[in-house]
Amino acid sequence: MQRAADCQTAEVDEEECNSESCTCSSNCTSTAESHSDSPVILKILQNWVPRVSHYFDKEHYTYAGQQIVIQESIEHYGAVVWPGALALSQYLESNQERFNLKDKKVLEIGAGTGLVSIVACILGAYVTATDLPEVLENLTFNISRNTHNMNMHKPEVRKLVWGEGLREDFPLSTYHYDFILASDVVYHHTALDALLATMVYFCQPGTVLLWANKFRFSTDYEFLEQLCNIFDTSVLAEFPESNVKLLKATVREN
Repeated sequence: MQRAADCQTAEVDEEECNSESCTCSSNCTSTAESHSDSPVILKILQNWVPRVSHYFDKEHYTYAGQQIVIQESIEHYGAVVWPGALALSQYLESNQERFNLKDKKVLEIGAGTGLVSIVACILGAYVTATDLPEVLENLTFNISRNTHNMNMHKPEVRKLVWGEGLREDFPLSTYHYDFILASDVVYHHTALDALLATMVYFCQPGTVLLWANKFRFSTDYEFLEQLCNIFDTSVLAEFPESNVKLLKATVREN
């Protein structure tokens, strides 16, 4: 976890923003309170040991009774396991009755190393894992290595540049997802408007968006406020030691 935090801090210079100084809009807060119980307070379980090398070849995780081995690289943000992915994987494993992924169609945006997609696959989902072209090789490697010998729906890996070619590559007449998964896709970058547009595009009636994120900067809270203004949003869980929030969003009913 510290490695991830150090890597992120080295690349950004914006002043950090915590939950005491930045809050979501009142619209989001009231929506969350009216649509769910209070969020559960959790701690991310530490089940890996960091190594110092260009490739972290054997990061071992265990979810849903399966050992997962993830290859990381420090060359790309998307090739590192961030705390939001750990939080979302842990929550999906522990709340299978509430969010049953078996035989559901699941899209992960910003899949990174593929950890969350692999966990969703183990839980029985039809998974499409997407990310930028430069991340796909490592993503494909991790998903293939961890699913090829398992009796499950084989995941698909596809390129997805937020906000680009959505109607051409994922026409709504063909593609409809029960769940959209995202973890640590919001940080100090310039594609937040495109990310929000991508979430809006894929979140059709009946779709559930589950988004876990480590909140570091004011831009994170600004994005959360925009999300709350568009979707019915609730906070499912908080991981205070890691500054991670896990949110559920659905299309707002008129």
